[in-house]
Amino acid sequence: MSESKHFQFSNAVLLAPLVAILSIWTVYWMEVRFGFNFNEFGIYPRKLSGLRGILFGPFVHGSVEHLYNNTIPLAVLTSFLVYFYRNAAFKTLLLGVLISGALTWLIGRPSYHIGASGVIYVLASFIFFKGVFAKHFRLVALSLVVVFIYGSMIWYIFPVKDGISWEGHLSGFVTGLLLALTTRVRVPSTKKYDWEREDYDEENDPFLKQFDKDGNFIETQPETENEEAIKVTYHYKKREEN
Repeated sequence: MSESKHFQFSNAVLLAPLVAILSIWTVYWMEVRFGFNFNEFGIYPRKLSGLRGILFGPFVHGSVEHLYNNTIPLAVLTSFLVYFYRNAAFKTLLLGVLISGALTWLIGRPSYHIGASGVIYVLASFIFFKGVFAKHFRLVALSLVVVFIYGSMIWYIFPVKDGISWEGHLSGFVTGLLLALTTRVRVPSTKKYDWEREDYDEENDPFLKQFDKDGNFIETQPETENEEAIKVTYHYKKREEN
């Protein structure tokens, strides 16, 4: 598949992050508007009822600040995922939510773990490592962009701040790495020039034949012995006088 066909903009690039953002904001609006508290729908480690948080926890947030901090990264990284890895986007999101949630349930502290930050770490980790493993120049460039924008997130996979689910962040980071290792994606074929091919013959290259062994340009190619000289014969006809 060529690059032009692989990297194509589609409505899904805008629709997917829009749906994700509307989902988390709608849930928070319902909490504020109707006085609900959905924290109990978060992940509660090693408790059977806490397993429901694997599916519902990413939609629940504790404050406007918490919600705002997750909104922009979720939108940006989801757009990156759908645009550059559209064939594996849905699978990555679904498995990312399930696996990272399950890991959080296993290793987390006995508290409710809520928020979409675990999914954000899945996306950031997957996009970074997949670009490095794919070795395609555009995907590697995308990995560098993710590091430049969200590289500081790496500190929050450690218990550096109270009140933050570092277990969820760590689970998301590990899940993204695992998915990058196991998920197959279509990488566009890169155009190769003649000199990049394995069967390239430097001596028969038409361009290089225009230069001598010292690198000087040869204005005219010398005639070979086998070449026959071109003979031009002119016929003149006398003009008749009146």
